[in-house]
Amino acid sequence: MSSTLTRRSLGRLLGATAGAAILDARFPGRLSAATLPSHAAGGPIRLSANENPYGPCQASLDAFARSSSEANRYPGAIEDEMKAALAKHHGVPEDRIVLGCGSSDILRMADSAFVPEGKTVVVAEPTFEAVLLYCKATKGEPVKVPQTTDYRHDLVGMAAACGAATGKTGMVYVCNPNNPTGTIVGAQELEAFVRRVPPSCVVLVDEAYHHFVESPSYKSAIELIGRHDNVVVARTFSKIYGMAGMRLGYAVASPARAQALQSHSSWNNTSQSGLAMGLAALADPDVVADQRRRINDARRWLCAELVRDNRKFIPSETNFVMIHVGGDIGPVAHAMRERGIQVGRKFPSMPDWLRVSIGKPEDMKAFVAALRQIVPAKAA
Repeated sequence: MSSTLTRRSLGRLLGATAGAAILDARFPGRLSAATLPSHAAGGPIRLSANENPYGPCQASLDAFARSSSEANRYPGAIEDEMKAALAKHHGVPEDRIVLGCGSSDILRMADSAFVPEGKTVVVAEPTFEAVLLYCKATKGEPVKVPQTTDYRHDLVGMAAACGAATGKTGMVYVCNPNNPTGTIVGAQELEAFVRRVPPSCVVLVDEAYHHFVESPSYKSAIELIGRHDNVVVARTFSKIYGMAGMRLGYAVASPARAQALQSHSSWNNTSQSGLAMGLAALADPDVVADQRRRINDARRWLCAELVRDNRKFIPSETNFVMIHVGGDIGPVAHAMRERGIQVGRKFPSMPDWLRVSIGKPEDMKAFVAALRQIVPAKAA
């Protein structure tokens, strides 16, 4: 897929006139360079950490308020309640669920369990860095496989890297959708990849951004676990559920892999409030669809503006977009901060690509206006 969308391809992406009507209704009017943020009340516009700008649903907020009466108690029974709820949600037995302090805690457990000293972990370059950071603590060896020319996982290269070190590769990490590129691995190609990887190698699929995906080629890897014992899936309440500050994540795995993860978990790695909020979010029938609609509509609007400006960007299936700025992002990020806008960090293998998280409509208008000042639009 080309990394630059044309007006025609954007129309197909948005669903032609229906998509355009939705965007026009939600984002009325064109932007001008004078459309800049006001920070007197709310501080900087945070488009840097792929957070959900809308926060938790009302049911979760109500559960948070109620949980204060249990703040003096360690989580115990409510952990079992959450495991049961997640097992029901995914249609798996409870012994396949492992809780974590955010999904990054699941990644830490996986490194500790599957990538000890002398083992390697195979990853795409670039990808979310947590697995590589935790790997240093376990004294495992990272193996980075560059992405393809269309900014996707090079599954052939990653499988070859696993096969070349048969017996030494402890884990291969697939962030799907990938952070920071926003691209996906389709269901069929993912299962074909799992078949090519040695069975002794754990395939850790990080689905932090699962709920934002709209491509029909994509499916959760959870359904692969029954057919492939070495697949482990990490999920989080940080993104679609708007609970990044509550640090609640989980893994779904085979009983043996779940037990291995659990043996490397920290004691009491969840909280009363986070669990209560998570249970309420799972029980809310509308939260996922509502949040996906609002955030994906804003992403589509942003992409439409980038096409109007003739900017190169990577089509995304997440709540962020990577935009080419024509040079090192450092000065651009600094200029954004001066305008009260926080944007994503630099990824060393893509130093001239700026990652911007999707915020509320007014946030995205402010970002585009600032971008047009800092990096003027190109002539068509």
